[in-house]
Amino acid sequence: MREVSQVINGKRVIVKKPELLAPAGNLEKLKVAILYGADAVFIGGKEFSLRSSASNFSLDDIKEAVEFAHAHHATIHVTCNIILHEDNLEGLEDYLLKLDEIGVDAIIVADPYIMSLAKKLNLKLEVHVSTQLSTMNTSAIHFYENLGVDRVVFAREVDYQDLKEVREKVDIDLEYFIHGAMCIHYSGRCMLSNYFSRRDANRGGCSQSCRWYYDIFEKDQQLNHDEIVPFSMSSKDMSLVDELPKLIELGVDSFKIEGRMKSLHYIATVVSTYRKLIDTYCADPDHFNKEGYRKEIEKAANRALCTGFFKDFPDSQYQLYNQRDEHPTQDFCARVLHYDASKQEAMIEQRNYFKVGDTIEFFSPHHENILIQVKEIYNEDREAVEVANHPMEILYLKCEQPLSEFDMGRKVLTNEKIVLLLVLLEEVLRVKLLFLDKCMSFLKEVIQHVSLNKTIIIKTKVIFLLKKE
Repeated sequence: MREVSQVINGKRVIVKKPELLAPAGNLEKLKVAILYGADAVFIGGKEFSLRSSASNFSLDDIKEAVEFAHAHHATIHVTCNIILHEDNLEGLEDYLLKLDEIGVDAIIVADPYIMSLAKKLNLKLEVHVSTQLSTMNTSAIHFYENLGVDRVVFAREVDYQDLKEVREKVDIDLEYFIHGAMCIHYSGRCMLSNYFSRRDANRGGCSQSCRWYYDIFEKDQQLNHDEIVPFSMSSKDMSLVDELPKLIELGVDSFKIEGRMKSLHYIATVVSTYRKLIDTYCADPDHFNKEGYRKEIEKAANRALCTGFFKDFPDSQYQLYNQRDEHPTQDFCARVLHYDASKQEAMIEQRNYFKVGDTIEFFSPHHENILIQVKEIYNEDREAVEVANHPMEILYLKCEQPLSEFDMGRKVLTNEKIVLLLVLLEEVLRVKLLFLDKCMSFLKEVIQHVSLNKTIIIKTKVIFLLKKE
């Protein structure tokens, strides 16, 4: 087992710091992931990659990504993790050669043929075994080692005790998921999407059928008619933010964040939080204070969180997704494009609704979080406006504290508004919409102050009740 820590100048420090591996669905997200602290980024090309509905990268995009990453001392991993059908073979060899020529650092593969082909072509890039192969034991790892692979990405179903035992027995690089979506089938190998929407989940077309709402029947009897929301097979998202010290001490080589489809704000928040946690713990593990990291993660959470399979095999009450069990207090609203120190003014790109009087928290890889109250908003024509409600509009805000390009602004939602929203929902649900007509205007007012995801939840519940009525 590799040495993880040493005593230096009388203080124990972690000398084997794990790689932080982040997702990116396009170039903008890739740059943000690296600027906010990712050591490596995994991306998908236009071919041979899962997540076909993501923007994905052309070869020119991949080249630009590699150049940006290497300039910032980061690496690029390209997913080639589809389950190959016969019609997927054409062009594969040329594609791998081009990735190698561009300077890609690693490919992530799920088909043994791609593993053998990469070695046959004598490529300089590394070959990583995808989580799609559900690797969970040392014998399987040794099998892939004999094929010449450089790293194994564990299945999400591997718990801490199994991980610990495997780490002690193998020397190959191990990659472990620490944050993101969970699948209801082993590490993403699912057929639901194929059957329900004719979209192949194992070739990049997953329609996330496990997250749909279902009515459950036994013969002619409906079993879930008393539920507030219909049954969903989907699991909660995983977050190991509280468990990360254990994984660092174990000597896991790479910590993986899932989410090539996730937003810019999500990637920036999650990556920066884990970056700070890893660096702080490794610098002084014996005096580490874990407070605050989970709260920061929850600012970007759009689904309920759990620890997945880390502690033990989870039951349905713990893992299956139903209603949210936490409520975000902030909503992504702006990205900083430029800061003029002489004018104490930030030029921003608006991403979601905010208005004069709102409080915005700017977070950054370069400075501590900054809170400002919006007193004035100006458009590109330097006209004063009261609200920012045109996505991607260029606006100007006064801010006495310096900001940096790529800083993210999050609108702080007041506890009062959240409480009012929840009270309203409870009342609507209690009287089964009889109250809805009288409070519709108020509902619309509150909805514009909450996150998009929460708005979707509201609408889903209301639609479900309408169907029942």
